[in-house]
Amino acid sequence: MGSSVRELAGATPATRDRYVDLLRVASLGAVVLGHWLMAAVTPDGVGNLLAVVPELQPLTWLLQVMPVFFFVGGFSHALSYRSLLRKRPEAASEVSTDSVYSVFLRARLQRLLRPTMVFVLVWGAAALLVQLLGGGGGLTGVTLRMVTQPLWFIGIYLAMVAFTPPLLKLHERYGWGAFAGLAGAALAVDVLRFAAGVPYVEFLNFAFVWLAVHQLGFLRADGHLGLHRPALLAGGGLVTAGALVAFGPYPLSMVGMPGEKVSNMAPPTLALLCHGLWLVGAVELLRAPAARLLERPRVWRTVVAANGVAMTAFLWHLTAMFGVYGALLVLDVELPEPASAAWWAQVPLRLALAAALTAGLVAAFRAFERPVSGTPGATGAPGAGPLAALGATLCLLGVLGLSMVGFGGLLDGRTALLIAIPVSAPAAVAMTLGGWLLVERAGRGPGRGGLQRP
Repeated sequence: MGSSVRELAGATPATRDRYVDLLRVASLGAVVLGHWLMAAVTPDGVGNLLAVVPELQPLTWLLQVMPVFFFVGGFSHALSYRSLLRKRPEAASEVSTDSVYSVFLRARLQRLLRPTMVFVLVWGAAALLVQLLGGGGGLTGVTLRMVTQPLWFIGIYLAMVAFTPPLLKLHERYGWGAFAGLAGAALAVDVLRFAAGVPYVEFLNFAFVWLAVHQLGFLRADGHLGLHRPALLAGGGLVTAGALVAFGPYPLSMVGMPGEKVSNMAPPTLALLCHGLWLVGAVELLRAPAARLLERPRVWRTVVAANGVAMTAFLWHLTAMFGVYGALLVLDVELPEPASAAWWAQVPLRLALAAALTAGLVAAFRAFERPVSGTPGATGAPGAGPLAALGATLCLLGVLGLSMVGFGGLLDGRTALLIAIPVSAPAAVAMTLGGWLLVERAGRGPGRGGLQRP
């Protein structure tokens, strides 16, 4: 792997924005570290350190970095889709654009869904075996329920990929106006939610808030953030988020807290959108010094290597964390009271063990994150767009459903509500797998097992 990383790093085009690659891997790394630090595991269950020590909640204004990942996604999706359009001179026609869409979905989702499906199938088989053997209680049961929770992020990312072409058109026509429209919609949702008490309207902000952050990536791709706007974004976002928390109905924490009536995360709020603005502005202010650092060959090789396994590490990091805690319990190692002096003293050991186990899991499963050789260019068949969109929708619903229901209670038919519809783990897995196969078929193109021309 070392030689391939060296070759990839050495072949990097001079025009590549290396800072975007750094932000991608750094944001996922921050999420992993945050999950490891926040877990307050005892023999009686799993809690949240931020609930035990509320004074630590301001740290979420630095560690809740998912907006940065979605911002980077917008940048990358814009470049990728436009690149496919340029490869197809005839793409101005509706049929050809439809074909490009199916190829775009397949290309963007391949490295996302292949490692995800491996994770889902491995865990599904393990969960079924454990429960057939009569297990599933204690920490094992907690693990089966919680290990799939981070899949919500993949579901949101799927939606961003699927909506890239129409939202990119809005961006190209209205620029900052497209972002303002989404931000205004997020504001309207919160007004209807908190001032008018309209039920269920808050769930619309899963789209409006995250797609607004994604739209900032389009603006970055076209150079519309400029030199001075990052400072305005950072300052304005931070001040507005602070005011909303201080005087509005929004909690301090930018991550979900157990038992809270209002969460800034689930569903997202206007306060979280302002938090995203502050983070995007802050990371953009650091672009110039970071770019100079990334010119160093060793630093850039590290970023390239990390990007090659980042999704695999993200998928398996909770598995590693629960594996460490399970091993400590089996070995009769005392788990101190969360936030006690002994607990803090044990943190470096737990982090080191979780990192080592994650590295082992990455070594075992990283091959599924590599791009498939021979992936076609913009050669999707006419009419494949709706099939690809259907596949992406099924994947979205399946992944979100699985993040909510987990793998606990398989033999009891456990379900969770997804848009008012009860979804079981087997149904969620079937939707994800079926949707992925549809995206693959639609984007493969004629002559490669995909749709044929009529």
